[in-house]
Amino acid sequence: MRARPDGSQRRDVAPRGPIPLTILGGYLGAGKTTVLNHLLRHAGGRRIAVVVNDFGSVNIDADLIEARSADAISIAGGCVCCSFGDDLLETLQSLRNAAEPFEQIVIETSGVALPRNLRATVSLAPGITVAATIVVADAESVRRQAGDRYVGETVREQLQCADLLLLAKSDLLPPQALDAVESWLHTHSTAPVLRCTDGAVPVEVLLGVFERAPRTGMVTLGLAASLRPQGHAGACYDAETFEVQGEVDPQRLADALAALSPPLVRAKGLVRGADGRLHAVQLVGRRASLAPAPAGADGGGRLVAISAGLPLDRDAIGAAIAAARV
Repeated sequence: MRARPDGSQRRDVAPRGPIPLTILGGYLGAGKTTVLNHLLRHAGGRRIAVVVNDFGSVNIDADLIEARSADAISIAGGCVCCSFGDDLLETLQSLRNAAEPFEQIVIETSGVALPRNLRATVSLAPGITVAATIVVADAESVRRQAGDRYVGETVREQLQCADLLLLAKSDLLPPQALDAVESWLHTHSTAPVLRCTDGAVPVEVLLGVFERAPRTGMVTLGLAASLRPQGHAGACYDAETFEVQGEVDPQRLADALAALSPPLVRAKGLVRGADGRLHAVQLVGRRASLAPAPAGADGGGRLVAISAGLPLDRDAIGAAIAAARV
């Protein structure tokens, strides 16, 4: 930890590498900004940059705002919200090259935007890696919107693009109706569905931010209050750290984790490949990715897995790890 000029504390960050970016999509009124405000309130000292198209329409909670300018909002704890206007790639590069590096970037799309198109654009930005596409669906209205002759195609494509689906305003429907909406969503997307109220989704799930032990570089996860049931119509989360001893085939492990049923919400870890090097494995719903281990990472292999709604299938995860050994 180190002190900011105002006396507050923030965590030291690893040497600068690719910045993970999360796309937060969903149709008009689905609840994206509510999720965003919850994220900013629980950033935990991380420097998160929020990027929006229409700056004037962003409704950041007033008590989070430290300062405001024509095109940026400074948020308590070192986060910032800014607009990209006509040039998203230029905005991303300015964030990538900021004097004090950002640890995460979140793009909140407009309600009629297609995340697939935005993802293609972001993939062109050097030093930025797309970590996840998260789509918010309004529990009360998503089925009606998806069947609308004018906007239905947009809504359905948004759902199909998701790595994770957030079923927002889950407290507004009785359990049986909520179950029916969730079943319907599964017919339009392969992504896990997380029920939430007031945008209350743990930052570990939204961004996949797991801590690294400072001396070993091992990936760990503090199972704090954010992963416990919240006392309302939301997901109950289960998480555990698995040792990955010896050398494994990282791609085979990633593929096996992505194929688990029911799907994991998130997984992240460092594993040692047959080449003797550490590799980072990340999973968001059904989409898995590999990357070189962060600079300075060392030690044996370890994997953190999170499920929602159902307990982790620890035997299946253990079997996936064992089958990946070389």
